[in-house]
Amino acid sequence: MSAILFDLDGVLYVGDRPIDGAAEAIGWFNKNDIPHLFLTNTTSKSRSELVDKLSAFGIETGIEDFLTPPVAATQWLQTNALKRIALFVPDSTREEFSDFELVTDENSDVDAVVVGDLGTAWSFEIMNQVFRTIINNPQAKLLALGMTRYWRADTGLQLDVGPMIKAFEYATGSHAIVTGKPAKAFYQAAINMLGKDENMMMIGDDIHGDIEASQQAGLKAIQVRTGKFSDADLELGITPDVILDSVAALPQWWQSNM
Repeated sequence: MSAILFDLDGVLYVGDRPIDGAAEAIGWFNKNDIPHLFLTNTTSKSRSELVDKLSAFGIETGIEDFLTPPVAATQWLQTNALKRIALFVPDSTREEFSDFELVTDENSDVDAVVVGDLGTAWSFEIMNQVFRTIINNPQAKLLALGMTRYWRADTGLQLDVGPMIKAFEYATGSHAIVTGKPAKAFYQAAINMLGKDENMMMIGDDIHGDIEASQQAGLKAIQVRTGKFSDADLELGITPDVILDSVAALPQWWQSNM
């Protein structure tokens, strides 16, 4: 393997608790100059906030080390010359869209409706505003910042943005363009960022969004038994290339198998 992609939540930490040995594992990859990138579907934090969060866990990174759905979405919008957008993302993520004209009136014309995970801020009023904006702009593109179904928070499993997007698609007849996992284009963007065409691995806790999706993108996949992982995941007909108890075991496995 020439490079590796790391999922964040569930692999390096769970909520605000670091996974034991995660800092040492990333430190080993840094020390040995092995190309790697951090891939995440989170839309609740900007890249600079992710840098700070990992730093608090003893993991040193820069914003260029992250590929997030907002980054992929801005690239897609710019490529397609779409400038007026209705933005439904956490406040901390809005900075990634500073180059666009943000429209807040659901009756105004927009080029795209961008939806990320609002967590506990979701309400019927907000969901209805998204719905009305799409209905009032049938030509607008619906951009989903990921299609993850759920994740493990400190309080237990929690819905992610995927179910919300499915609701908007059903209600409006729209088909979302996904700029995060499990979209193949998202993994291709990561491959392009690292400049590696082959022999890459993904390590994650989500059997669908990390393991199945990365394999479909031509990568090999490592499943960790942390985060949202459940033994029942291994009965779904999806076979990880490698299964590790946690990311802490990755350096030893890498040395033994590369």
